[in-house]
Amino acid sequence: MLYEYQTMIASLTGMDASNASLYDGASGLAEAVLMAVRANRKSKSRRVLMPATVHPIYRKVVQAIVRNQGIELVELDYSGSGNIEPEYLQRYAGEDYAALVIPQPNFFGVLEEVDALTDWAHAHNALAIGLVNPTAMAVLTPPGQWGETGADIAVGEGQPLGAPLSSGGPYFGFIACKQEHIRQMPGRIIGRTVDLDGKVGYTLTLQAREQHIRRAKATSNICSNQGLMVTAATIYMALVGAEGLARVAHACHANTRALVERLTQIDCVEQVFSSPYFHEVVLRINQPAAEVLRALAVQDILGGYDLSADYPELGNAILVCATEMRSEADIGRYAQHLERILSRRKDGPICTKLRPKEGTI
Repeated sequence: MLYEYQTMIASLTGMDASNASLYDGASGLAEAVLMAVRANRKSKSRRVLMPATVHPIYRKVVQAIVRNQGIELVELDYSGSGNIEPEYLQRYAGEDYAALVIPQPNFFGVLEEVDALTDWAHAHNALAIGLVNPTAMAVLTPPGQWGETGADIAVGEGQPLGAPLSSGGPYFGFIACKQEHIRQMPGRIIGRTVDLDGKVGYTLTLQAREQHIRRAKATSNICSNQGLMVTAATIYMALVGAEGLARVAHACHANTRALVERLTQIDCVEQVFSSPYFHEVVLRINQPAAEVLRALAVQDILGGYDLSADYPELGNAILVCATEMRSEADIGRYAQHLERILSRRKDGPICTKLRPKEGTI
């Protein structure tokens, strides 16, 4: 089963090999950063370019894990389009970096210019780490095909692959890479072989965990195989297949487009970024986001994510999302209650168009 899982993840990401899973997407990104620093033979740098458009919690987890290992995360600001402009990276061209993290889609739901970013990384002796949504990979170009030669490492959260949330979890991370980096990949790798009689068998091919003989020389200190969640994901991917996963992705995007179209018809609700997106979108409203989301919660509606703490420059902004599980009635009910809540305060500030932060393009 683990071999089948690895094969599916490698196919989904367009990479050569996958391990048998990680603890979650956030710690998986930290492992990818550590792996990139070890694997990059063209650069001795311990600095990694980390876009501000990466999930805020992911960035905190990565910082917590790598800061005591002498690795510096250099934050990349985003443009008024909600993504990283390739031209913006030119200010970093004269410096040495081990890797560039490329989210696709990013935390705002916006699609990054992955081909240009990947080629920029390789042109400057940095590895490209693709942080991807696995469902989106059914319809978007996979990391292994980004740019001229593809990303070097692909990592992400596997929960969307048939692992329903319950009390805040569970999650599992996935990671895949090019063949040349496979010995730097943390965790376990299952291989297919034959026995003395020529019968097919499966075996633990690589195992770089510190619980075993490598100890201090291990590639990872916290790698944990989420076997139960991987089993669920493997069954899910086997059942829906490539065509079914693409249908799920298209349904997510269609529902989000319908949600955005309906909500932006409400006075003082505007879409902040006009860039192409997958199934998250940033909206700005004329009242404090926390208050509006609490009012929606009273109606048993998860209205979105309050961005004011992590991105205060966006004002009263929320991140909304609609998956394949939502119906037209769900979207209509959300819009109806949001319009009623926002109309309670006629004296709220007028919505204004986003202006890029100082220093952004």
